[in-house]
Amino acid sequence: MAADRMRAGVLLLAAAALLLTACGRPPSPAQSAAASPSALGGPPSPSPAEPAGPDALKPCELLSATDRSTAGLTSLGQEKTIGTSRACDWTEAGTFGVTVTLAGDVPLASLQIDKGTGKRVTVGRHQGFRVSDRGAGDGTCAVLLGIGREGSVQVDVTNSGFTDTPLACRRADTVARLVEPKLP
Repeated sequence: MAADRMRAGVLLLAAAALLLTACGRPPSPAQSAAASPSALGGPPSPSPAEPAGPDALKPCELLSATDRSTAGLTSLGQEKTIGTSRACDWTEAGTFGVTVTLAGDVPLASLQIDKGTGKRVTVGRHQGFRVSDRGAGDGTCAVLLGIGREGSVQVDVTNSGFTDTPLACRRADTVARLVEPKLP
């Protein structure tokens, strides 16, 4: 039951992270100048808006090719939906899998985290939890990060063979560090 909650939490966080990555990349100075009405003699245009929250992100865009390489992932992610949350799955056959879930309507405070398996963590500027059952040794670990008061992103790692929980947590920590700067 705790593993199901952890997976659901991780999936929600993953979805949030991916949404944030897709938006918020400012245009290059050349693009801005070419498209600006002031460059054509018109009034200046307002600055582009920053992403409002996790809904502005696309889960599969939260890990660039370089990020995937850093995390030990060679494949492209596959978009999916978990409940009402958007997610992306990356699978390294015979090794491990990662799911990043963005949950724009599931705040970190609403997630039920077992005190025996959850540990408070800070990743960049985001507060969250690392969730694993080291006693079970099931090769799963999740990092759950809050996104404002309304949402969360979940990074869920499952090792093939369901062994080596410490390795799963190192992998989850790595992916969370790569995704976190892209979160609002």
